[in-house]
Amino acid sequence: MAKIDFGGVTEDVVTRDEFPLTLALEKLKDEIVAIVGYGPQGHGQSLNLKDNGVNVIVGQRKGGKGWDDAVGDGWVEGKNLFNNIEEVIDRATVVQYLLSDAGQKEMWPVVSKHLKKGKALYFSHGFSIVFKEQTGVIPPKDVDVILVAPKGSGRSLRTNYLAGSGINASYAIFQDATGRAKDRVLALGIAIGSGYLFPTTFEKEVHSDLTGERGVLMGAIAGLMKAQYDTLRAMGHSPSEAFNETVEEATQSLYPLVGNHGMDWMFSACSTTAQRGALDWSKRFEAATKPLFELLYRDVQAGVETKRVLDTCGAPDYRKKLQQELDTWKNSEMWRAGAVVRSLRPENKNKK
Repeated sequence: MAKIDFGGVTEDVVTRDEFPLTLALEKLKDEIVAIVGYGPQGHGQSLNLKDNGVNVIVGQRKGGKGWDDAVGDGWVEGKNLFNNIEEVIDRATVVQYLLSDAGQKEMWPVVSKHLKKGKALYFSHGFSIVFKEQTGVIPPKDVDVILVAPKGSGRSLRTNYLAGSGINASYAIFQDATGRAKDRVLALGIAIGSGYLFPTTFEKEVHSDLTGERGVLMGAIAGLMKAQYDTLRAMGHSPSEAFNETVEEATQSLYPLVGNHGMDWMFSACSTTAQRGALDWSKRFEAATKPLFELLYRDVQAGVETKRVLDTCGAPDYRKKLQQELDTWKNSEMWRAGAVVRSLRPENKNKK
């Protein structure tokens, strides 16, 4: 492992220098990797593994979007795409369990019966294992239980891979029954396209992931944007002006600077008036939101959030209700204005 200084704290990180793709493929040469569930992670990870030369098969119930997506991506029924998930698990030496969290709970009684001694059970989220009291997911003692969690969506994992880069990932070992769990998890992490692998635990992965999704990655930023947009509109600003000052300038100008160079660089690239205001008000927003983040983390840790996910996402009418919630965002003035603003970007202006 490489020792890397992160802001004054030294951490052990696995890189392609000490674990190159050639070594990963050597470790995986006798493995058959089954992808159970063809959602965003199943899509990205399976295609990257296949393109890198790993023996991959896909298990997905026929008739749904996942099956159609898999066929569209070039998986062939009866060759490397199977409607019978039990058959796929029986064939595999590594089972990548990439169904939704609610789906993992539902399918576990079927999956668990086919996890024979020596296989590896692979997750990309610690949810089912950590909150086993809610999910019922308790693996047999004679299989490896490992995790590789890309730090981005499955779609981005694939897009970045095709662009010649990748998405770094966290990895963890919950159970090493064969003595090969570490080799397996590192090899799979590299083979799905990661350049760096950061060690973690199942607990830390799920606690940080659920907090991040509900916080600055998605939930908090959506709420902050709406609060500012609504305030500007209430004060008489037009929809286009409110959207430009809330979303467009952030996503098209400022956030890319933060991602590429850091917050200090973004501040330094702005006017002194913007710098001063941002530096002063950031402290006030930090003070106002810190208690909310602490509450969020406690709810994640206590299983409040996971119970809500399982109760709602496992309901028969969930997809219908989800679409209604998404349509509320899509049809709001803010995001209808956003669709027009996006269409007027120079790169989109002349598209037919």
